[in-house]
Amino acid sequence: QVQLVESGGGLVQSGGSLRLSCTASGSIFSILAMAWYRQTPGKERELVARITSGGSTSYGEPVKGRFTISRDSAKNTVYLAMNSLKPEDTAVYFCNVDASIRAVAYRFWGQGTQVTVSS
Repeated sequence: QVQLVESGGGLVQSGGSLRLSCTASGSIFSILAMAWYRQTPGKERELVARITSGGSTSYGEPVKGRFTISRDSAKNTVYLAMNSLKPEDTAVYFCNVDASIRAVAYRFWGQGTQVTVSS
């Protein structure tokens, strides 16, 4: 009933920048928070950045000072601006939305988009 469409992934050289976008659509719902996670093969999925409906943000330690999360509430879209990219940022990035539908909370995930940073 809710679909997340991600875009912006790709290949970039070390020190470069990328911007990821994720738009939520489908059934009527209220978004509680939007976030980005990332995962590499054989490792646990980790939080990259999160923004609540109230505008509060949080970041994983490895990306602090380099990544910025923002949203366009009218478009149900979240962005992740990634600057000064490093090879260790290479991962599949997943969009996450926490939403309330008929007073019940749900967690939705995008399919993931590959980000590869070459040295």
